[in-house]
Amino acid sequence: MIDGKMHDFVAARRAVGWIAAAVWVGGLLSWPSARGAELPSAEQLVARVRTDHPRLLIDRDGFAALRERVDRAEPLRAAERALAERARRLLNEPPVNYVIPDGKRLLATSREVLQRVYTLALSWRLHGRPEHRERLWRELQAVADFQDWNPSHFLDTAEMTHAVAIAYDWLYDDWSDQQRTTIRAAIVRHGLEPGLRVYQSGSGWPTVSHNWNQVCNGGMIMGALALAQEEPQRAGTILRAALTSVPRAMGSYAPDGGWDEGPSYWVYATNYNVLLIAALESALGDDFGLSQAEGLATAGLFPLYMTGPTGRVFNFADGRDSIRRNPALLWLGQRFHLPACNWWATHRLEPDPLSLVWYHDAGRSPSECGLPLDRYWRKVEVVSLRSSWDDPRALFLGLQAGSNRANHNHLDLGSFVLDALGQRWVVDLGRDDYNLPGYFGGNRYTYYRLRAEGHNTLVISPREGPDQDPRGAGKVVDFQSTRERGSALVDLTGAYEEQARRVTRHVVLDRAKQQVELTDTIELRAPADVWWMMHTPAHVALRDRGRRADLRIGAETLAAVIDTPDGAEWQVLEARPLPGTPDPPGQADNSQVSRLAIRLSLKPAQEPATIRVRFVPQAP
Repeated sequence: MIDGKMHDFVAARRAVGWIAAAVWVGGLLSWPSARGAELPSAEQLVARVRTDHPRLLIDRDGFAALRERVDRAEPLRAAERALAERARRLLNEPPVNYVIPDGKRLLATSREVLQRVYTLALSWRLHGRPEHRERLWRELQAVADFQDWNPSHFLDTAEMTHAVAIAYDWLYDDWSDQQRTTIRAAIVRHGLEPGLRVYQSGSGWPTVSHNWNQVCNGGMIMGALALAQEEPQRAGTILRAALTSVPRAMGSYAPDGGWDEGPSYWVYATNYNVLLIAALESALGDDFGLSQAEGLATAGLFPLYMTGPTGRVFNFADGRDSIRRNPALLWLGQRFHLPACNWWATHRLEPDPLSLVWYHDAGRSPSECGLPLDRYWRKVEVVSLRSSWDDPRALFLGLQAGSNRANHNHLDLGSFVLDALGQRWVVDLGRDDYNLPGYFGGNRYTYYRLRAEGHNTLVISPREGPDQDPRGAGKVVDFQSTRERGSALVDLTGAYEEQARRVTRHVVLDRAKQQVELTDTIELRAPADVWWMMHTPAHVALRDRGRRADLRIGAETLAAVIDTPDGAEWQVLEARPLPGTPDPPGQADNSQVSRLAIRLSLKPAQEPATIRVRFVPQAP
């Protein structure tokens, strides 16, 4: 059936060209569109693109206004100084080379080119120094001569297309005819043509609901808008295909802006989502309803709530525990009147070239905005609790109870992180090497960092196979936030249904007592070894016959106390696989942390088993 339709598609393309073919493909796939029947045709979209340059994200008047604003706002002056210093260093750097170090990804090169383009192009627009333009041209010549932009891993192609499109558009009047021809040919050959092939295939990233959708569509939109007049058929086809694809991913923000791939991938996906919306508005004057997607208006708060007072992020899924740059927060803060987002981007993160473009004001801190201390992100099923927005020594707990089927997931339902006294005491080890055999395939749950035993949660009956149900999901069934405390009760039964009739985890951050209490309730189906565990970088000393562990980092101490059951005691173990669980070669070294564990041999009983642990910061 599909083969026959694709044969008809080829005939249609030859007969009526790219635009009619794209409409046919769109009908075949029935992708959701931004505004349904209101979405213009490919031909109409191209006709609406403004004809002057620059038109991507900012126009000529915008650059003139930016030059004036830089002199008036200290955050802009600081960002401009950082930009100028990076541009100065780039003058002595050679252009990038075509390097795929892992045999799969050109992505590091694409991202390096993207940063260089924004740095040099914006420096040129602000200061007009010929050396910046000439250095940028040498970079563009290098990537235009690449054999391809690695379309087999399309993120690489999308980010490179984005980079070269910005260079083409922002310096359009400053390039010679021959230079424009070279740049344009590279965008078409290495970017738009491979993108068209993916759209026409009816599979791949246009059909998914995770970060690949926004990044790849975003790169294609930037390239199409840059070349709208020179390549109207290709540009129109891509714009319409992208506008029918992007809402699929934007549905993942519903209902409140959380992101099930974790904060790191929220940043990646959302920065590209904002880029494509901003580019559509600047070049077409319309985002076709994308900015009205459910959840986007509060999405900017997600990374704020996922960051503890230490500045470290709750890095569930394949995430890192830091966010260096996030210029999309400035756009989201301005568009949706969230001054805390402006403040966070201005005061907590490094300046980025786009920070100059999207900066409006310094905003107000979360406490000045009256943001609640605690937050439950629905559907993503993540909770964060804290004792203060302003105190760097405050208590903070992040708890994950979402779905093991999410993209980039780990088997980490019930896992948590804990900050206190200016330190992170309970850590998530984060991702492992993406190039490990089967990391995104059949071996995924053989790697320690991706298994439940590599997180801060429960393991019931450790074994060779997955130690949580890979199809399982958790649910926050009760969430409370008052002046005195924040709490959440999560049902984790879906992660352990083979072993248990019911598993819950209840966390309480007591702001009055300045402590955290964590209670697990387990109702087994059969006798089993139950492991409670957490990972800590602290030095651990056991006291009170093993029922208290004093964790020490520098001069700070946190007590971890077992309240129940009687007879339970702490064990201090290496952060490595338990006996009888997989231990494939090549995994990351975890020797910088210890695993603090409780092991219980339990039998089914009339009353469920309870494990209650308290974390109490100690006075100096």
